Amino acid sequence: MSEASRVVDEQEIRISADSHMAEPFDLWEKRLPEELRERGQHYPKARYGAGLHLRPGGWDPAARLKDMAVDGISADVLYPTLGKDMYRQGKHPDPELTEASARAYNDWMIEFCQEAPDRLWGQAEICLWDMDRAVDEMQRTKRAGLKGATIWMVPPDGLPFTSDHYEQFWAAAQDLEMPVSMHINQGFGPYGADRDSLRGGIVESVAFTCGGHKSIAMQVLTEIICSGVLERYPRVKLVVAELEVGWIPSWLEDVDRRFLKSREHTRFPLLPSEYFKRQIYATFTQDEVGGYLLQRWGADNFLWSNDYPHPGCIWPYSDEVIALTLGHLSPATRAKVLHQNVAQLYGMPVPAPMPRQPLTDPETVWERPWIHRE
Repeated sequence: MSEASRVVDEQEIRISADSHMAEPFDLWEKRLPEELRERGQHYPKARYGAGLHLRPGGWDPAARLKDMAVDGISADVLYPTLGKDMYRQGKHPDPELTEASARAYNDWMIEFCQEAPDRLWGQAEICLWDMDRAVDEMQRTKRAGLKGATIWMVPPDGLPFTSDHYEQFWAAAQDLEMPVSMHINQGFGPYGADRDSLRGGIVESVAFTCGGHKSIAMQVLTEIICSGVLERYPRVKLVVAELEVGWIPSWLEDVDRRFLKSREHTRFPLLPSEYFKRQIYATFTQDEVGGYLLQRWGADNFLWSNDYPHPGCIWPYSDEVIALTLGHLSPATRAKVLHQNVAQLYGMPVPAPMPRQPLTDPETVWERPWIHRE
């Protein structure tokens, strides 16, 4: 790639489709009903100013907006970080506690986004054991201004996405025009009580990070598509987050081929890849393969993100990473993946760029991410 092809306009509007919170450590101690606090989430050894809580923008909305301005970000789609721990209760999760934990998180998220509702697009945590309560919470958080519903990516035993358990939820999400997101590390199985056994050493860690997450996403999306969810609910929008995107076209080609060989395909008017194109989105951060494929595939379904404020995120290097991975694309395609797709998905107007701000505390910036060198 030539140097000229890496040039991008630093004033291009960009919306991060997958950014995160660094929730206050005492959020659940303060906000859970008193009778549940003892069993709720506690972080007695955690401290601010390190790791996931290095930047105050993770829990302070005013500081968040300043860091967004440093990186040229006009709006953030906000996912939980500690919030996912509500599912990590051991072999026998407590639905009552988990639902209460989700409500406590949602209340805090609603308040956080009120600082700048045009720029802070919060996701609600929605638990899916009891469909009446799930729908009520989705309706409540939608009325309060949250933009999407985040659910488990790995369901608990006995509740596969192929079951009719979720029908009421899909119908409500469609009626509310509430996009539904599934983020890595959210749910059960390898994301729940069994997670530590899969990440012992470098081999296990790399294998799971580079292959395990994608394998889970392939399984979940195949179940949802091939069991007819998207055929029955053609206006439901799904997002799979933090999986990169370069693997998706090849996987869908294989799913189409296998699908056509089965008798089940006669029940569906579309191929899996066509349902994906119509209703599914995927976020990416630094994916050179995905960027290359965007010349032919994914311009309407892929969503760029910076993953702030997680260690290893590309903040505050988004200019450089966008130039590296997307600089060869046409301005029209870059505009789609940098802001148009995600704004359309969430039904939000695109906010104007904030004036760029200098980075005033470089000592609290993560180590520069890996950048390919020719």
